Amino acid sequence: MATALITGASSGIGAAFAQALAARGVRVILTARSTEKLQQLAQSLTTQFGVQAIALPLDLSEPGAADQLAAQVKALGQPIDWLINNAGFGDFGEFATRDLAKQRAMLNLNVVALTELTHHFLQPMLDRGQGQIINVASTAAFQPIPYLSLYAATKAFVLSFSEGLWVECQGRGVRVMALCPGPTATNFAAVAEFPSSLKMPNDIATPEAVVQEALQAIAQGKPNCVAGGLANQILVNASRFMPRSSLIQGIGKLFRSASTASEA
Repeated sequence: MATALITGASSGIGAAFAQALAARGVRVILTARSTEKLQQLAQSLTTQFGVQAIALPLDLSEPGAADQLAAQVKALGQPIDWLINNAGFGDFGEFATRDLAKQRAMLNLNVVALTELTHHFLQPMLDRGQGQIINVASTAAFQPIPYLSLYAATKAFVLSFSEGLWVECQGRGVRVMALCPGPTATNFAAVAEFPSSLKMPNDIATPEAVVQEALQAIAQGKPNCVAGGLANQILVNASRFMPRSSLIQGIGKLFRSASTASEA
């Protein structure tokens, strides 16, 4: 039986990955900060699909947490066949005015923990000649996003890092892919403290749809998957058709207006 390690698994895209892989008969190891939600999900997956589901509550934004998680997983004695680095969050507003501790936690979670977990589990996959790693980036990875400046930069790292590993692992039985969803029906906007004046699209993607696109794409060996429909494909390719500076300024104007309206 294959085993998956899924971070940020208590809700949203992480929970949808857990559901989809458990439905395939994959044993799942779930981690997130929320102990109660995680344990409820693990019990539900075991009941529904008859697979082993293990909850390991942990805050991966804390220094050393990824090493701690890797040690706990290795102690279970189950090689990891799927690594889903999904945990991450954003923070809306002018970088200079935002809380530094929250920015540091974002870097630790979105970049450092993802990198460390990939390092812990990639080599064993290569040694066995099999495995899949999906690192969750964002459509924000393809261009700077004013008022989400650090978040977009962390996701640009995830995209670049994952695509580099995609090449390094070719022909060795291990697939690495960056998943780049656009707006998705999760609690991302609430955690990022988006202003209420910034409306989400009407046709926002569901986590389940994003996960199905991701699983199809990694099965095809793609280096990245821009999930969520045609609008997201247009967004990530916009810099090919207009000056990069104009694109960034346009995004900044939109978000600045939303921020100002929220403060009024």
